[in-house]
Amino acid sequence: MADISAHGPDHACLFAVASTQHGYFTAGQARTCGFGTDLLTHHARAGRFLRVYRGVYRLRDYPSSPHEQVVAAWLALGRERAVVSHESALALHDLSDIIPDAVHLTVPRERRYLPPLPGVRLHTSTRPLAGGDVVEREGIRVTAPARTILDAAETGAGPEQVQMAIRQAARRGLILPDQLRAAARGRSQRVRALVESALSQMPA
Repeated sequence: MADISAHGPDHACLFAVASTQHGYFTAGQARTCGFGTDLLTHHARAGRFLRVYRGVYRLRDYPSSPHEQVVAAWLALGRERAVVSHESALALHDLSDIIPDAVHLTVPRERRYLPPLPGVRLHTSTRPLAGGDVVEREGIRVTAPARTILDAAETGAGPEQVQMAIRQAARRGLILPDQLRAAARGRSQRVRALVESALSQMPA
């Protein structure tokens, strides 16, 4: 998108950006749509924009959505460097009825010193996120189902939730059993056992 700040604020541009992100936008995105720092501050003080994190805002009147807190935290840590993961990714994929106690995000290990955000649990990845490990869902970068299940299992998600996620993902064609087994080989014995138990209970 071209920088059009010289032409003044473009509300349609900002709305279009925010609409792909559940009503949220970053200061950088607003600037691209012609909203400089002073104008952004003016709208925030007037209540038209709601500041939710440093550099992240919400259109006040945009309809709410179930995952909007996840979007806000993801934008605050950076669209390209953060990915929704673990229990939050299970919820986005609708693979579990678990209610996350925080927004779970994964960043590369070199980003582990990012400032903490309230309500966010930050994970750092020693296993690089390959191309197949990340998908887009509802406009959000999120770990793919197989990676999500293994990450959640490894960090202590309840066995029943992990096994439910495996069964649902397999039934919906989101994972292939042999591929999940292969991906689990590099994980702990506990994770491998959970995967094998869930897959063995499924009809052939």
